[in-house]
Amino acid sequence: MRGSSISFIFPIFNESENIPHLYERVCDTIGGLPYAVELLFVNDGSTDNSLELLRALQQSDSRVTIIDFARNYGHQLAVTAGLDAATGEAVIVMDSDLQDPPAVALELIEQWEAGHDVVYAQRRTRKDTPFKKLTAAAFYKVLQRVSEIDIPPNTGDFRLLDRRVVDEVNKFREHDRFIRGMVSYVGFSQVAVEFDRDERFAGSTGYPLRKMMKLAADGILGFSTFPLTVISRVGFAAAALSVVGVLYALFMKLFVPSAVIEGWTFIVISVLFMGGLQLMMLGILGGYVGRIYTQVQNRPLYGVRAVYSSRPVSDVLR
Repeated sequence: MRGSSISFIFPIFNESENIPHLYERVCDTIGGLPYAVELLFVNDGSTDNSLELLRALQQSDSRVTIIDFARNYGHQLAVTAGLDAATGEAVIVMDSDLQDPPAVALELIEQWEAGHDVVYAQRRTRKDTPFKKLTAAAFYKVLQRVSEIDIPPNTGDFRLLDRRVVDEVNKFREHDRFIRGMVSYVGFSQVAVEFDRDERFAGSTGYPLRKMMKLAADGILGFSTFPLTVISRVGFAAAALSVVGVLYALFMKLFVPSAVIEGWTFIVISVLFMGGLQLMMLGILGGYVGRIYTQVQNRPLYGVRAVYSSRPVSDVLR
């Protein structure tokens, strides 16, 4: 044994249909563990009765701690709040829709006990829609090519982190968060455990296309300057083409004046092309500048409305 306690973190957003089944399966999984277990549920501004169900669990099980956000801040910040509050020598993060099978946590713990500091669950198969599979595959391919760190493909936030890793990740306080990228960035000994991802047990996903696209942007812009490099390369290419165009125009004007046709088509096309190109490049620059603006405001990452725990609130909100 590498420690005496393990914390589980569960981000919750409108998961009332899943909470009872999740709790039952997690309890069945951890029943034989020789560790003190902490169950951290972060209620991310749920609008259903998720909080009421969680409070009932907390009143009957002293291992349960609930952090109730003042509003919906998003999955990554819910995980962040859990990492901030977790006390275990190992911390396991998993989704609450039972797509991450709780039984896989036992394999994560085995690899941690074998000496690894980060054990991430890597999807061998996944029961998602064809669109979700296609976009996920495309995202990881792009991320692998442009990222400045090695982020394992086909992984989410389902993973085990040793206390030393949690302490390092908690030093990162940027607002546009991509936690799996942060975990890869800090290093330590990391190993994969393959698993078959299940279908969502009930309810609808908390990650629609809009949030998926934001997460992808956070991953790419947060851990790669490649888009900025593309801007400079495209700029040089456009400048080279402009020089070629000028030389061609001068040649035709001086040596083949009869072939020069006065008109506006070429001018309009050129202006529209360059204008669109410039706006696209400005958009990429704006993505980075927007992140700088958000960061220098130095606002709190999240607001907590209430904490329900057998521990003192000051210990949870350290």
